[in-house]
Amino acid sequence: MMVLSMEAITQWVASLLWPLFRVGAFFMTVPLFGSQLVPVRIRLYLSVIFTIMLWPMIDTQLWPLVSLSQALIISLEQLLIGLAMGLMVQVLFQIPAIAGQIISMQNGLGFAMMVDPVNGVSVASIGQLYLLMANLLFLAMNGHLVTLQVLAASFETLAIGRGSLSLHDFYQLILQGSWMFSAALLIALPAITALLLVNLAFGLMARLAPQLNIFSVGFPFSMMFGLLVLWGTLNIFLPQFSDLSEHALLLLRDMVR
Repeated sequence: MMVLSMEAITQWVASLLWPLFRVGAFFMTVPLFGSQLVPVRIRLYLSVIFTIMLWPMIDTQLWPLVSLSQALIISLEQLLIGLAMGLMVQVLFQIPAIAGQIISMQNGLGFAMMVDPVNGVSVASIGQLYLLMANLLFLAMNGHLVTLQVLAASFETLAIGRGSLSLHDFYQLILQGSWMFSAALLIALPAITALLLVNLAFGLMARLAPQLNIFSVGFPFSMMFGLLVLWGTLNIFLPQFSDLSEHALLLLRDMVR
């Protein structure tokens, strides 16, 4: 009967726990898998199953026997890598929500709030519409499979114990906040421009004919015109989101090199 040494048992446990830390952090933060619609127990099961599937492909022979402090540092590195990869994809899905919020504030539908079951917060109805379309388009483009593929490839490019994210990678992740707001403004720009022209026209009419109660008819007209503009600009949402998804996935790939 073969008796395993303590070092062999420690390395065997670490070979499962360290990949699980990275995969679990990724599944807890990435959209679709990490949304509140998916229970925490299901996310944990998915993380364990995906880790077991990756385990034969992960090189564990070269892992040195580390001390407790080094093991804690490696565990923290895996958590940070998984969180950073998940947040990079999360930035992409916040763009449609912000764009819908901007359009809602312009056409007077900012008060039409509804609970977002994905994030668990109240968002504008137009933002919820854009977010639902983004989820469906991301699934239709197999974006979820690409993210899982990048996660699996990260165990080769950022091997456990021999590679980690640099400060430049975290700095690039922070810079994606400005890209998120600029991309959301780009999506909402046609509707904002059209509604701005309508508001300028109502302001000019109120200036030329003060006796007319422009504001009593201006608000419902602005709301209906905003919905019409929103309907007319839905056809350009697909190419815009496709380009944004490609940009985000390229950044995710470059993060893990």
